[in-house]
Amino acid sequence: MPIRLTQFSHGGGCGCKIAPAVLSEILSSAPGRAIPGDLLVGVESSDDAAVYRLNDEQAIIATTDFFTPIVDDPYDFGRIAATNAISDIYAMGGAPIMALAIVGMPLEKLPVEVIRRITEGGESVCAEVGIPVAGGHSIDTLEPIYGLVALGLVHPKKVKRNDRARAGDSLVLGKPIGVGMLSAALKKGKLSAAGYQQLLATTTTLNRPGTRLADLAQVHAMTDVTGFGLCGHLLEICRGSRLSATLNFDDIPVLSEALDWARQGTATGASERNWASYGREVRLPARWDEWKRNLLTDPQTSGGLLVACAPEAEAEVLAVFEQGGFAEARKIGTLSA
Repeated sequence: MPIRLTQFSHGGGCGCKIAPAVLSEILSSAPGRAIPGDLLVGVESSDDAAVYRLNDEQAIIATTDFFTPIVDDPYDFGRIAATNAISDIYAMGGAPIMALAIVGMPLEKLPVEVIRRITEGGESVCAEVGIPVAGGHSIDTLEPIYGLVALGLVHPKKVKRNDRARAGDSLVLGKPIGVGMLSAALKKGKLSAAGYQQLLATTTTLNRPGTRLADLAQVHAMTDVTGFGLCGHLLEICRGSRLSATLNFDDIPVLSEALDWARQGTATGASERNWASYGREVRLPARWDEWKRNLLTDPQTSGGLLVACAPEAEAEVLAVFEQGGFAEARKIGTLSA
């Protein structure tokens, strides 16, 4: 009988992130320290990765991301986890250069060949990107965990932070949302074959346009949408930039089967935790359907880039996405003071 990886974990993918409010409480007690002048991006802005200037032409991007299984197939799990980890490099406008593997596995429950397939899946994505897996660390754990430390390079003046958006900017989303909905259906054994292919296709698509978007001066801020949902990561842009956002729900791309599940009332536990953490900062229309809110807070794994750009650059940003194969990229809203 095939092993179902999702049965070994209490949550899956970025849905197992610590809730935003709890994370904020944990980090609030961290002691303040002097920030080195060459540390261009640290913990101050809730950004996707740290960035450290090496010289006038190069800065190194460092990030780490790992999670428990979001799918049952070991190879697919490895691919999704690696794609998700590398995404943070693209979200900062960088180009990946190398990775280290993070492996935690319940050795008494999972055969070695299953674990090997997970790491092979991750290595296949790194090979696609053209970077080596140069090492890593492994431990025996109660739940399967896999991910990467990812390193990249970017010009210091082309770093795309999440707190530099400007009033009047357009908001462009690169991928459809709804991954958390599909993952929940999969864990219950109710996801169709077509729905699984939607899930796999979006979560293994690399956010390569981020590197090209770094060259556009009128792209003011960028992040990727992951465990805190579209609303949560947009709020990080708004808080850091001291702006408000207005979204047009009908313009937000949604995976078709996820839309069906949402309309049936499906909501993940992480979606509820997300809303409990930041719902007081979001104003919804009167008598709004709850399923729409559930999609806005749905945790994404390996989600799309969320870009804040000048209105006159909107067409060029969408063209970059289209040329990269992101046919569902859309303008979804605007920012205001």
